[in-house]
Amino acid sequence: MLANLNQLAWRIRLGWNAAMTTYIAMVIAAYLLGSIASAIVVCRVFGAPDPRTVGSGNPGTTNVLRVAGKLAALLTLLGDAAKGVVPVLSAHTLGMTPLLAALCGLAAFLGHLYPAFYRFQGGKGVATFIGVTLAFDWRLGMLFIVTWLTVALVTRFSSLAALVATACVPAVTWTLGYATAISAVFVVFVGLIFWRHRQNISNLLQGTEGRIGQNSSTPS
Repeated sequence: MLANLNQLAWRIRLGWNAAMTTYIAMVIAAYLLGSIASAIVVCRVFGAPDPRTVGSGNPGTTNVLRVAGKLAALLTLLGDAAKGVVPVLSAHTLGMTPLLAALCGLAAFLGHLYPAFYRFQGGKGVATFIGVTLAFDWRLGMLFIVTWLTVALVTRFSSLAALVATACVPAVTWTLGYATAISAVFVVFVGLIFWRHRQNISNLLQGTEGRIGQNSSTPS
């Protein structure tokens, strides 16, 4: 009897260790994937300047549009969004809980903001966040996109649209019945996006933020 209990305990520990190893590996892989800067890669392929050295200095879609054109910007947007989609979908495929899937998305998001490959100087994370929300629950992603489009069309401020759309997500996760812990993870996303847009927020308050379609050195 004691031998059987010891064997059962050993199997439980083995399974727990294997699961934890998988979770940790997934989070690390998500962060490293997020650390690949789509803007820098795309600009190199197109023979355009490093987006960190021109325009707003931000390695994101808006700045790539300014320095390399629409196609390069589209590819950057898709690349950044994919960095959010892949880890979350992988977590779902492996049968991880929604909380662990959200944490994998957060790891990729942190990789985009603070990339290990580029001295921890990354973008603002909006496209990657869109990818995370779409992969986590398509309703969250569509809410973000519709809200962004609505605010952008009305105000012509890309940054304001991103901030408003981002701020809506945690409340909607709660409305959809997700656990409070998951809503808390998305609150972390919101805090980080607002922090990365602090200059845009200041510009909006001062009336100096560039509008969509307007040449500006201000990132959005």
